[in-house]
Amino acid sequence: MANRVFQGVVYQMKDAINRVVGVVDETGTVISCSDLNMIGEVRDGFVAERLTGDCFVKDGCSYHQFSSNKHNDYAVYVEGTDETAAQFASLLAISLQSIKQYHDEKFDKANFIKNVVLDNILPGDIYAKARELHFATDVSRVVFLIRVTSGTDISAYDVVSSLFPDKQKDFVFNISETDTVLVKEIKRGIDQKDLEKLASSIVDTLSGEHYIKATVGIGTPIANVKDLAASFKEAQVAMEVGKVFDTEQSIISYDNLGIARLIYQLPTTLCEMFLREVFKQGSIESLDNETLFTIQRFFENNLNVSETSRGLFVHRNTLVYRLEKIKKLTGLDLREFDDAIVFKVALMVKKYLSANPAKY
Repeated sequence: MANRVFQGVVYQMKDAINRVVGVVDETGTVISCSDLNMIGEVRDGFVAERLTGDCFVKDGCSYHQFSSNKHNDYAVYVEGTDETAAQFASLLAISLQSIKQYHDEKFDKANFIKNVVLDNILPGDIYAKARELHFATDVSRVVFLIRVTSGTDISAYDVVSSLFPDKQKDFVFNISETDTVLVKEIKRGIDQKDLEKLASSIVDTLSGEHYIKATVGIGTPIANVKDLAASFKEAQVAMEVGKVFDTEQSIISYDNLGIARLIYQLPTTLCEMFLREVFKQGSIESLDNETLFTIQRFFENNLNVSETSRGLFVHRNTLVYRLEKIKKLTGLDLREFDDAIVFKVALMVKKYLSANPAKY
């Protein structure tokens, strides 16, 4: 990375000072130079000479060492042994050191955020590293998990990165072939709907412009960098729970999971026990697809018999007959609120057990 950072500056100096300008690493190897043919050469005697001081003259060139990571990793050399060459080398050393520090800090910030999100850094080290990188720890942020379900060869990472170009505030990185993480800085107290709109714009851009189908899980907004790992885990849970209970949704927010989140956190043995207790009189498998569809519409119409019968284009008495049939099979009268709640939860538990989702 240093080679690319330095080469752009050094090459521009070629016409400005009309001298050969280059950068060597600590082994004396030329890694950047205004004369491209010299890149890769090893400067004889450099390693021994660099120990004598930061500034020195060797083989017709003026050298000035500069620091990276608190020790001298590089040196600028300028053609000539006169005072002007020494001044050019000194100025360039200062400039390149600042540029390298800026690029390293930007790269390190992204790497730091990735380690925090993936819980690869000890809590006690988070603040020390944040201070070292001049990273604001008390800014509100939220984690988006973008999962590609189908698409082209275009990288979702590249698309999302282009949507959020401020690399000092927003961080994008891959965690797998299909999963991309966005850590977004937000205003304090932002409305959940605004986060969902932002997620929707990501999904729309991926699908509309690049034919990439994706879903987005949204964690809970956090006010401190140490909680980013928790927000990421919530985004993962949202994604998995949505895959089970909201299969048609492309945006799933952890805060809106409702009772599905509770079911997801229950042990499977407890779920199986609950189903056995609810359906003592008859198995849930005894209900055919038409009956299950009727139950779904009945719940969607808030247990209103008249509205449901109209929506199903059946006579009211036909619906009542179906509900009585369900009561006979299961012992639950869906016209009664308490029984309806139990049945609704049981259906969700059954769906959850059938899906066998990944746990986080």
